[in-house]
Amino acid sequence: MDQTLSKRPSASAEKTAAADKATAYDKPTEPRHPTTPREPVPPSNAALSPFTTGTRSHNNVLWYDSKVLAALSEEGCRAIVQRLGQGRYNGIVLYADNLKTLSQAVSPRLQRVLHIESAEQWAELSALIAPTAGKERIQVSVISSSQPSLLAAARAAGFRTSWRAHVDNAASLHASFHDGMHYDFLMVSFKDPTNIPLELVIAELHKTNTVLLKEVNQDVDDAVIALGVLELGSDGVLVAFTNMEQFDRFAHKLDAQATPRIDIQVGVIDRITHLGLGYRACIDTTHMFNPDEGILVGSTSTGGILCCPEVFHLPYMELRPFRINAASVHSYVFQANDRTSYISELRAGSTLTTVNARGETSQIFVGRTKTEIRPLLLIEATFPQNRKVNIIMQDDWHVRVFSDEAKPRNVTELKPGDRVLGFGTEPGRHVGVKVDEHIIEL
Repeated sequence: MDQTLSKRPSASAEKTAAADKATAYDKPTEPRHPTTPREPVPPSNAALSPFTTGTRSHNNVLWYDSKVLAALSEEGCRAIVQRLGQGRYNGIVLYADNLKTLSQAVSPRLQRVLHIESAEQWAELSALIAPTAGKERIQVSVISSSQPSLLAAARAAGFRTSWRAHVDNAASLHASFHDGMHYDFLMVSFKDPTNIPLELVIAELHKTNTVLLKEVNQDVDDAVIALGVLELGSDGVLVAFTNMEQFDRFAHKLDAQATPRIDIQVGVIDRITHLGLGYRACIDTTHMFNPDEGILVGSTSTGGILCCPEVFHLPYMELRPFRINAASVHSYVFQANDRTSYISELRAGSTLTTVNARGETSQIFVGRTKTEIRPLLLIEATFPQNRKVNIIMQDDWHVRVFSDEAKPRNVTELKPGDRVLGFGTEPGRHVGVKVDEHIIEL
């Protein structure tokens, strides 16, 4: 006789389950207390933001140390001399043993700097050089030395002067800027691979007329870093590259840090639409934003709106002056050199272009992107030349964009006719690179 197994639990099993349920409800619970204190803690970073970091505008002084050429082949030396004349270098340091040969070989656009080591050298060479061009004398713009008496004589003869110092302890560090500030230039080398001493020299000299150059020898990365230390950076570097790979790598790194302007425009809000839930990303950076600085974000390649960082007062939370509540994950972030990145592609270490209300840009780095599901808001605007731009952001009052007066505007308070900062451009992107093609994005 077949038996059918019932899926219903037995009476005893139902009784046990009911008893367990009753026990669970009757079980006394631990008293629960909120982890957030009743009295709000004053924001710890309120005094730190908004920031007002200036934009560095002076051109780099790039000098080449010719001493290293003595160890190269004639062909290698010739290639470097030719490269110096074609590139962005504006000076070359010459010595007693190569003054006559190199001063004739290098490009006339390069400033000649002659390093003098002794009174005997000065006595011998001073009759051969002059601070202005002449038929019988070699034109030298700057005399470099570590001896005050030689530099005094050079100044009296009409030359500009450069103090040359080496730092290997605290005493020589302090001496470098105390002595160097009395001359037109200071060339300083450091024994140890740290930029802490350089920071002090920059701090002491940045309000003087002395032009500071760090000697970096063949270290490409050190040269790039030296130009950006303390945001101001040294005024220049003295390099001693010995092959084209070093020249190329240095040029590439400088170009990557270039800060071209972006044409910031005023757009007019057309429509605001409340959407449902979707993924949006906050971008946390290694930067502290200025009060008129943000990033350009848009849904299409026709342009973006200038998104505001969390540098302004928020009544319910700490400021996050390193953060921008950017937009939905599909969005374009507009970068320097006419490129874009999807927000979803950004990760720790990615480069990000900041833009201020005047169109000045800088390159910073992403610390992380934080993606979460939030209610979304579609903002549509028209920019000059009838370019239609839109952005989808988190639908929340504390998310902001910049008004036409570079003031924060809460996105939930925007309405048609309001004016915002951003820019419009010709559409067309392929893997972030601008392309000329017919494209319609809606």
